[in-house]
Amino acid sequence: MDMRHLRCFVAVAEEMHFGRAAERLHLTQPPVSLAIKELEEELGVTLLERTSRRIVLTQAGEDALRDARAVLAAADTLRRRARETSQGLMGSLAIGFISLPAYSFLPDTLRRFGEDYPQVRLSLQEGTTDQIVHDIESGRLDVGLVFRTPDLPASLESALVWSEPLVIALPQRHPLARGRRIALEKLAQERFLGFERHQGPLMFDAIVSTCMRHGFSPRLFAARQMHTIVSLVSGGMGVALVPSCVQAMQREGVAYRRLQGERTVVDTVAVWRRADDSPLVKALGQLLPVPMPRKCGHALSVI
Repeated sequence: MDMRHLRCFVAVAEEMHFGRAAERLHLTQPPVSLAIKELEEELGVTLLERTSRRIVLTQAGEDALRDARAVLAAADTLRRRARETSQGLMGSLAIGFISLPAYSFLPDTLRRFGEDYPQVRLSLQEGTTDQIVHDIESGRLDVGLVFRTPDLPASLESALVWSEPLVIALPQRHPLARGRRIALEKLAQERFLGFERHQGPLMFDAIVSTCMRHGFSPRLFAARQMHTIVSLVSGGMGVALVPSCVQAMQREGVAYRRLQGERTVVDTVAVWRRADDSPLVKALGQLLPVPMPRKCGHALSVI
């Protein structure tokens, strides 16, 4: 039994006419008649009662018509899903991200992706840069949105998707919070809250180098997540250099101020496996603020 037999049978049963069924299938009548005969022989039943004036389904034919429609529908669904999967229209995509994209471009990117690919199952995991890079390399994640890191494994590719300046976050009651801009050297004796270097080398180096340019080495107090850093600032535990998008948190008790005479920029990059040719990864990459390059290699990497 093949699908051609079933399609011919369904067409004849619905049209109740061999000629019209043949036209519907873009065939001549003899192949359609032969297909019905072969199907009846294979099943060992009579499906159609033929007279000179009409065609009538037998009881076995009515049962077979219901089953044939179900088989053809399932086959069409299988074919459609296979095509959609190969084109990136279905499937799943696991995305890891640091907190910064969640405060800036990630919500809009995910909304647009969901509109374009409603059948794709998205899974989201927030973490640190080192953790996300490890999970992409091991295959647990497909794409990561992380701080730029200088020691990316050779099996991974990356592309810049977002840049923004650092601002200073300090307790609302801090004396320097009254001004619109702050000379960073005036905070030399403060405790600076931030990531440990292995969690985010870009941010760590940006904080230290910015402070060093202003004549001091910061006293660092480690925290793993951006919202934790801001919460500690709110509690008066110290100050922090943070990307400007963190202001979207609007944490009570925290003031954000620009740095006087300073513009240190931090980068967020998309990271994925170099050998991964998933159309879903490519589709997500084209919706990022700076689209990922369509063909990636060392010459195209922007980190």
